[in-house]
Amino acid sequence: MPIDPDSYEPLYRQVAGDLRQRITSGALSPGQRLPAEPDLAHEYGVGIDALRDALAVLRSEGLVRTVSREGSYVREEVEPTLVRVEGPARIRVRLPTLQERKRLRLAEGMPVLVVDAGEETRLLSAYDTEIEIT
Repeated sequence: MPIDPDSYEPLYRQVAGDLRQRITSGALSPGQRLPAEPDLAHEYGVGIDALRDALAVLRSEGLVRTVSREGSYVREEVEPTLVRVEGPARIRVRLPTLQERKRLRLAEGMPVLVVDAGEETRLLSAYDTEIEIT
């Protein structure tokens, strides 16, 4: 998709939209490494900041993961883990602290589920967890 510099849509959103389409169509496969940031910026004719903003959008949507000093990869599909919770329960979603992210081995931008059920509070990855309240 050509990027339209005269569009009302910001450049980074146009780039994110094109990359999203390439990922969801299968043109970019799960686990595939994306081209280096300078190469992608050149391909789209945008600055490195616009490209990084586009990747941040895709990370927040769970479509890509970025490894420091390695690059960005299309996120692999995962089979969710079923967690049964005795009701009543309260569940909320938030971003983890740095320590929680490390403990749960979450990529940047991946949310967590905070499950309060009775006396117990559990912190679970929102990316690969399915909750069943019994």
